[in-house]
Amino acid sequence: MVDIKLLEYLESFLTESRKEKYLQVLSQRTKHFTVATEDVYQLHNTSAVIRSCDVFGIQEINIIEERNRKRIDREIAMGAQKWVDLNRYHSAKECLSDLKSKGYQIVAATPHRNDCLLQDFDVTKKSCFFFGREREGLSEEVLDNADCFLKIPMAGFTESLNISVSAAIVLQHVTAKLKASDIKWQLSEEEMLQKRMDWVRNSLKSYDDIIKRFYNQ
Repeated sequence: MVDIKLLEYLESFLTESRKEKYLQVLSQRTKHFTVATEDVYQLHNTSAVIRSCDVFGIQEINIIEERNRKRIDREIAMGAQKWVDLNRYHSAKECLSDLKSKGYQIVAATPHRNDCLLQDFDVTKKSCFFFGREREGLSEEVLDNADCFLKIPMAGFTESLNISVSAAIVLQHVTAKLKASDIKWQLSEEEMLQKRMDWVRNSLKSYDDIIKRFYNQ
């Protein structure tokens, strides 16, 4: 549970415009959809996907680092990692198990399986969109555990898109469709309070000193 008095005290150190921005952004955040990247080799691709999650209101991203373990490229993510929650896993199996326990259907984004075209995707289901390695695509582990396969329609000779481009296209489409629906997709009140606490912590350079002053009052 979030300590409301502490939160209000911490937010008193923010400008009014900053607090209003937090509330505005939080009102558009969702956990109805999430994203998973599997062993993406190029660091800037993972960072760009994080940025897209922030832009389209996806609160969590799941990063599988079974082969490639690298820190997030701060320059490419442009600070988005401060506002989006990163869940990191050492294997696809671990990630799949955790997401399924949270009620997510596993959606494998791949141009090589015919199941569902993007425009026909059912946004009512709580879903995690999986994007794979630049060359190999998703592993057999993910493909074997997928509940459905999602395909972006393409009209040219090119068979696939860069992972970060694919993620942006998918997220823009499904979030726009979701927010135009009657589905209750927003964060819960408690989740919003927790995010406000997390974000104010990320914003205050003297956070530890401010906390000490609060408890010494």
